[in-house]
Amino acid sequence: MKVLVVGAGLAGLTAATDLAARGVDVQVLEARDRVGGRMHGIEVAQDDWADAGAAYLGERHTELLALMAETDLKAVPTAMEGASRFALTAPDATASDATASDARSVPGRFPPLSGVALGELFDLLDEVTRTVRVDAPWLTPDAERLDSTTAAEWAEENLRHPDARLFFPLFLGEMMAAAPADVSVLHMAFYLRSGGGLRYLNAFAGGAQESRIDGGAHRLCEVLAARLGDRVRLGEPVLAVEQDGDGVTVRTAGGAHRGDAVIIAVPPVLADRIGFRPALPEPRSSDRTAPGCAVKVHLIHPSPLWREMGLSGWSVSSDGPLLSTVDDSPPGGVGVLTGFVTGEEAKRYATLPLAEQRAAAVAQAALLFPGLPEPIGFHVTNWLDEPYSRGCYAALFGPGDWIAQGPGLTRPHGRVHWAGTETSTEFFGLMEGAIRSGRRAAAEAAHDHPTSGSAL
Repeated sequence: MKVLVVGAGLAGLTAATDLAARGVDVQVLEARDRVGGRMHGIEVAQDDWADAGAAYLGERHTELLALMAETDLKAVPTAMEGASRFALTAPDATASDATASDARSVPGRFPPLSGVALGELFDLLDEVTRTVRVDAPWLTPDAERLDSTTAAEWAEENLRHPDARLFFPLFLGEMMAAAPADVSVLHMAFYLRSGGGLRYLNAFAGGAQESRIDGGAHRLCEVLAARLGDRVRLGEPVLAVEQDGDGVTVRTAGGAHRGDAVIIAVPPVLADRIGFRPALPEPRSSDRTAPGCAVKVHLIHPSPLWREMGLSGWSVSSDGPLLSTVDDSPPGGVGVLTGFVTGEEAKRYATLPLAEQRAAAVAQAALLFPGLPEPIGFHVTNWLDEPYSRGCYAALFGPGDWIAQGPGLTRPHGRVHWAGTETSTEFFGLMEGAIRSGRRAAAEAAHDHPTSGSAL
């Protein structure tokens, strides 16, 4: 038996590794000149790496932690000692008037906004999140209404206090890399529940952002790819998948590959660019499926200088470009201040020339962290324009997507099986979801196609 895997991200590499362990002949086809997909490391100083893509994990990410243990990779805690900085401007709220130039230092991570208003916001989010059927979001009670309403429309209807209206898009950007107008309420609620609930997703200590992989998350994909060796082929974007009674042919820019089954482990929008014969019964995406709106910025300093100021490096701003920052410094290495540009701000920032991106980010960081000098290094990773990802953290399901596409996300199409974090109803959008999807797809392929020559 031979299985072809399209995509050498974490989902595809997990599927291929599982199949190889079962004794299956496997070939991985990757369009890029590297493995990892949306797990991408950049060397910010000699032997010091930063995560330009997926980065964080928590104790509930059991498959990821097990895979790390198996590959001898360690976790390092996300540094959060010291005060947080908040620069929040609510135009229609006098109580919350602030700018980056007079950003406030606050112990912990709770913003200096109305506690009552934010409590009501989180209660409302929790209420809609609890109703979602995680295993089948399209079967959620009142799914049609929830999937036809955008998160922006939900906020307009439900959020009365200006502090709640100010904080909601910042929260959604941090959690999902989404602009509220881009996602349905059903997708928002599903994403939060799938990831463990909004409080778990939003937490560092004891939450989904508790740790990082020492040396960078990309190392996990590199280890898996090294185990597979020459079974991973880079620089082979897939153009077509053709099935017949005896097997499947995958056509790439470099040639044709024959197998008994294929696992497609790429985001839905990219899967729809592949020519399938026979055609898919329904598309994997729609014109409302948006890319995850994330641009990641790294400002490199000789050391984590903000710690000397009694600051954690964590900040939240209502004015961009850096809507939030976090200390991602490697132990004993340079200082890495990671900035997240998300939602509508990411769309704007992504269009700027690099010099303007740098100037804006450096100026904002200096206001947020007074006395912080010019960085010795500056890196921008624009996921919106990455042709083989189409956004990050994950695809954003817009109005109608879950009802139309949800039931078929994991349904095999003859010899075609599906993987990728967007196909996982557990920890959707996270590394944990990618691993679980790869394991599921590998098990399906091995079960459904034990020998060649079976009919479709």
